[in-house]
Amino acid sequence: MERYGRHLLLLGPKRHQVLELWEVERYGADSFGDPDYVAIFGMRPAEWYARGVRLLGRTAVECTRDALADAIGRDIAGVAATASPGGRPLVVDPFAGSGNTLHWITHHLRDADAVGFELDRAVFDVSRRNLERLALSIELVHVDHLSGLSSLETGAGRLLVAFVAPPWGEALSETDGLDLRRTEPPVEGIVDALLDRFAANRLLCAIQLFQNTDQASIEALTARFKWSAIHVYDVSPPGQNHGVLLGTSGWVPGSREG
Repeated sequence: MERYGRHLLLLGPKRHQVLELWEVERYGADSFGDPDYVAIFGMRPAEWYARGVRLLGRTAVECTRDALADAIGRDIAGVAATASPGGRPLVVDPFAGSGNTLHWITHHLRDADAVGFELDRAVFDVSRRNLERLALSIELVHVDHLSGLSSLETGAGRLLVAFVAPPWGEALSETDGLDLRRTEPPVEGIVDALLDRFAANRLLCAIQLFQNTDQASIEALTARFKWSAIHVYDVSPPGQNHGVLLGTSGWVPGSREG
């Protein structure tokens, strides 16, 4: 998710409240010079607001907007397409938030099932209503990521796609960039939980990065995968772009074991 702590401060108490359309557009204009910045589910703010979609202040700041979520979804689908058939893929987002990233991943990976976990009750309630209003086939569960993953049932050999983007908190520094070992919770622990729980599955992890991410924290993750690649997307102002670390376990894209 696109997380900029300083932008949360602009919303003050509204970070925990549902925003009016003018507030969403004002946030985009003041923070990024674009009133349509918070485009989600393939719609500009005025369009999704007219459809009954609503966002809390914190979700407007933290959600992965369309330009980035679309690019991530395309790259995930491109890698997943090289896996040998094994039934419908399952896409899981342990920190689902608005659900927009899940929407774009399944938009490009059309035969996949999708489930997201969201622990924050207010975020969950608003996001679930949004998904229902848009009639999107995404299951959203009010549970923490570890409980959600432990209860997830998937047959052996099935391709599991996990989008890993926990809150960055103090892990992002304007001087040092992003340290994936300091996210809340640390990314390494989430990946280890996925590798342990789904050892019988083919796993594709997509871990959200900042363009300036601590190299040691990246290397600690790539060592856990059989194959990995990094993509950075030029969709934000210079110095504020995001990307993903794609990593697989149980298969290698393009090889016979895929």
